[in-house]
Amino acid sequence: MSTTENKLALENFTGEVFRLNEELIRYGCKAAEQSRRKRIMFPVQRSQDDEVQRLINFLQPGSYIRPHKHPGKHASETVIVHQGAIYFHVFDEAGKMVDHFLVKAGTTQCMVDIVPGVWHNFIILEKDTVVIEFKKGPYDAQMDKTFAAWAPEVDTEAAATLLKSWMSTFNKQPPSTSMPSP
Repeated sequence: MSTTENKLALENFTGEVFRLNEELIRYGCKAAEQSRRKRIMFPVQRSQDDEVQRLINFLQPGSYIRPHKHPGKHASETVIVHQGAIYFHVFDEAGKMVDHFLVKAGTTQCMVDIVPGVWHNFIILEKDTVVIEFKKGPYDAQMDKTFAAWAPEVDTEAAATLLKSWMSTFNKQPPSTSMPSP
């Protein structure tokens, strides 16, 4: 049994200067591959009490990220795809998908930023996808996110079926290309 199979995150970074490098990317992608969730986080912040939470998510296709929102009034979230690609979903309160778009490394569509209270998730489109996230801290597991009651829990047959449905939607329907006015 792998040591990362049931882990949600790797240990927080320690030290004064962090830099992302190929060795960490290989290690994180391998850990995500070995994880039953097909993803693992690497907290760049030195402490969960830091005012800005910086996370690197190493992701593999087949990972189900349950739709959720960040309810705190200052809980905006920025997601940058460093490597690979994701298909980002935005939902209304009832669970209807109201927007969906490709977020891909190396393109002009490599970042998304959402305000607090937006129901969202994403699916992973490419092996060894690396996503960098920024959120306001400090991190409080009880207050960080609210999972959608209308979405199946992780590790269920319903979640696997829904993930397949979303992949099918991506393959049949091109992502939204509409952009807001500056």
